[in-house]
Amino acid sequence: MNQRPSDDLQALSSQARLLGSIVGIFWILELVDQFVLRGFLDHFGVIPRNLIGLRGIVFAPFLHGDLPHLMANTVPFCVLGWLILVRGRETFLQVSVFVALVSGLGTWIVGPSNSIHIGASGLVFGYLGYLMFRGWFERSASGILLSMFIVGVYGSLIFGVLPLRAGVSWQMHLFGFIGGAIAARYL
Repeated sequence: MNQRPSDDLQALSSQARLLGSIVGIFWILELVDQFVLRGFLDHFGVIPRNLIGLRGIVFAPFLHGDLPHLMANTVPFCVLGWLILVRGRETFLQVSVFVALVSGLGTWIVGPSNSIHIGASGLVFGYLGYLMFRGWFERSASGILLSMFIVGVYGSLIFGVLPLRAGVSWQMHLFGFIGGAIAARYL
């Protein structure tokens, strides 16, 4: 059954609205946090081994340390998120929720004491892991080509899972990537 061009445009429009809405929430929250609340919302991030810090599993992906941090996450979130969203809204939502849970919980378990972890980079690395491994588990020509494309364009991000820079939550990156790889296998 062939889709009509108007169906394709409608699907693309729906995908753009979903991603745009999420990114809009990121930006509105960060602007309000920076200019009105003076960083108060950052306290709602993942706080390792602190019971109240578990709330960060839900909130951390929507919070950022500053505008450059948000800018660094926005483009890969949109590109990688859209490549997952092409498979369907349900797949995108399942991968997003699973990755947020794995990256947040993993960070809560192994992150350093007295730290707060925020940002959409756990999702970004989860999307990267999902897209890199999806071709392997799917074993289709299109899936493998997409995985190879992702490795070629975004493969250097993988170094973000290593503790190379102070102040960067490599734990969220690592567990996001692991969550994405697991999602590629089981979703």
